[in-house]
Amino acid sequence: MKNKELKFKTNIDCGGCVKAVTPFLSKVEGISNWNVDTSNPEKILTVDSDGASDEAIVNAVKKAGFTIEKI
Repeated sequence: MKNKELKFKTNIDCGGCVKAVTPFLSKVEGISNWNVDTSNPEKILTVDSDGASDEAIVNAVKKAGFTIEKI
């Protein structure tokens, strides 16, 4: 199965924030890779999903204390 690219708008806006969210996203099964474009005003989180659901990703980011919205 091909990986699916999921995109979310977040408020993860610095390296420290990325570090803070990393352990939460690491626990989500089925994420092969992810990154946050902190230079984009909408702080786009791009996830290469290898089975991870939108819901699991949203929950992980919210647990880390950030806002997230599917786009």
